Amino acid sequence: MMKRTVGITRKTVDIEEKGVRLKLTIVDTPGFGDALDCTDSSYPIVDYLHQQMEQYRMDEVGMPRTQIKDSRVHCCLYFISPYGHGLKPLDVAFMKELQAKVNIVPVIGKADCLTKAELLRKKERIRKEIEFHKIKIFQFSDCDSDDDIEWTRQDHEMKNSIPFAVVGSNMQLRVDGRTVRVRAYPWGVVEVENPDHSDLVHLRTMLVRTHMQDLREKTHDNLYEQFRIRRMNMRSPSAAF
Repeated sequence: MMKRTVGITRKTVDIEEKGVRLKLTIVDTPGFGDALDCTDSSYPIVDYLHQQMEQYRMDEVGMPRTQIKDSRVHCCLYFISPYGHGLKPLDVAFMKELQAKVNIVPVIGKADCLTKAELLRKKERIRKEIEFHKIKIFQFSDCDSDDDIEWTRQDHEMKNSIPFAVVGSNMQLRVDGRTVRVRAYPWGVVEVENPDHSDLVHLRTMLVRTHMQDLREKTHDNLYEQFRIRRMNMRSPSAAF
């Protein structure tokens, strides 16, 4: 069967959120899951995650912490096909392979091809399959009793959105006096950033506003620490003398 090479592409962009400038690096993996034979297609991605962890470990030993450039991947947006009933065997196998290396956030792409009822059923099925297969995805921290009502409401909406259902588009139209990104159809338009049409706003809020620090801390305190311990345990017997 034909295999398709999985690529790794990196792009760094500067964004501004509430007056704070952030440097965001996006790592894309075009080609994953597209071939007829997907055997070993996950290897380049898993290897890339390993390399970034290992580079950080080496830098941690050899230079002051303030000089370390952190290239570890803090979040993996795992896109699930809107077609079919739920997770494919490839999805289950790959997410279980990723779960010890990166925070997984499941996302349903091209969500506009589903009705609201279909989308709700699909989300529920995916959540049950994730639980059944014991796949470890990113878990939102519980709200404290002293958190304000708006924060609690927003956090509840984000938790209930998982897996996030998103719609993408580069088209802009004027709708009700506003310039919005849309996907246009003969029957109307889907507004990409309208919470009634897509979870993109919730996903973006989680990534760059409310849970960015959680993602970084869980990467360093949990995933990286486990990686570092495994590397120490892998030392050859001769290295101990």
